[in-house]
Amino acid sequence: MILWEVFVRPRRGLSHVHAGSLHAPDAELALRHARDLFTRRQEGVSIWVVPAAQITASSPDEKDAFFDPAADKPYRHPTFYDLPEGVKHL
Repeated sequence: MILWEVFVRPRRGLSHVHAGSLHAPDAELALRHARDLFTRRQEGVSIWVVPAAQITASSPDEKDAFFDPAADKPYRHPTFYDLPEGVKHL
């Protein structure tokens, strides 16, 4: 059995959110199980199932070293730019 991570999008326009994990032998069955387990009350409009072994993640213990390079790039933050008056949504 393969361990699958399940992501559900509750409504159109929203992002998929991690809903949980399940075991299934293949992607089709994982998708059906995810539907039955995580959207019983029709909470979702879309489901993703991803084999847990295929997910690569950073370690919380290495947070400082991993994210430090982003700290020296202030232009990536919206506070670096001046917005002209009249611009409401950007």
